[in-house]
Amino acid sequence: MKRLAIASYLPSLFKRNTSKLRTYYFPQQAYSLASISLDCLIESRIRGVILDLDNTLISEDDRYLSPYAEAWIDKAKDLGIKFFFLSNGKRRYRVKYWSNYLDIPAINPAKKPFPNAFCQAIKHMQLTPKQVVVIGDSLHTDILGALLVGCPSIQVASLPHPPRWWERLLGEYVQIPFPSTHELWEFQPSNNYKNV
Repeated sequence: MKRLAIASYLPSLFKRNTSKLRTYYFPQQAYSLASISLDCLIESRIRGVILDLDNTLISEDDRYLSPYAEAWIDKAKDLGIKFFFLSNGKRRYRVKYWSNYLDIPAINPAKKPFPNAFCQAIKHMQLTPKQVVVIGDSLHTDILGALLVGCPSIQVASLPHPPRWWERLLGEYVQIPFPSTHELWEFQPSNNYKNV
């Protein structure tokens, strides 16, 4: 009984204001972009997506595409969701190609997880961080960047690709391997893919 009486005298500074907490109805992890429910994003009042490119939409070696990703993006756009690509990839023609092909603005190099590119993307979409979800495959770039700017995030499984040196050491701690039981699409680039 005494504990309840003491708690009522605590300054409001120490009381948690649950009215300002935001409820999200989507998972923090998913195996692919298309496996994320758009209804859950809409129900969570998400109006924008900051999307990673390398190993989220297309594998870094241009071998695999995330299944049904293009259809998922088109449907999301029809629902009024805005998109923005942030990529740390070194081959800028890839980012330019996908940005043009899917009609999604992009920043490359984004220097994730540093907040600058995330803030630019949010400002471009004219939204608040709580209205934007960051979707990517890397905990140390995409998900950490989202955390630094106050966005919710969803980590997707990393599409199969040749591992970089740091992935051999730390990959299992920062990425989710793509399930071998799930479908993969092979990417067939057009002749002008590298000349965009």
